[in-house]
Amino acid sequence: MRRASLDEDGRGNGIILAGAESAAIAGRLLLGGAFAFAGLRNIVNRGLLASLIGARGVPLPAVTLWLGIVLQVIAGTTIICGIQVSLAALMLLAFLVAATPMFNNFWDHQGLDRANRINGFVANIAIAGGILGLIGQG
Repeated sequence: MRRASLDEDGRGNGIILAGAESAAIAGRLLLGGAFAFAGLRNIVNRGLLASLIGARGVPLPAVTLWLGIVLQVIAGTTIICGIQVSLAALMLLAFLVAATPMFNNFWDHQGLDRANRINGFVANIAIAGGILGLIGQG
């Protein structure tokens, strides 16, 4: 009698592989979706964000912001769809490396604002780890 599972070798490896594939898809949906959503949300907040970028001395803050928005939405969507995942993830990693110290500069703040920025900084480090894991999957 043949088993009605993905367990081809009798040791559960087929099931593990199916679980790993499901986890990879879920990871792409969550990570890509977070960036695509953030990019769309940034459209609504573009005035404030452009001012913050300009205050950091970045030239052409509105153009820089729109480039970031387009990158977040397109790269996030391609990751969700499984298209050029490693390239899109690498682009988002570069974006994260640039954006994290710009918006989570805890070293310039005190009190609760400092604590909130430390949390954002550490969260972005964790997201970078997820991106590296995605790149590692190929």
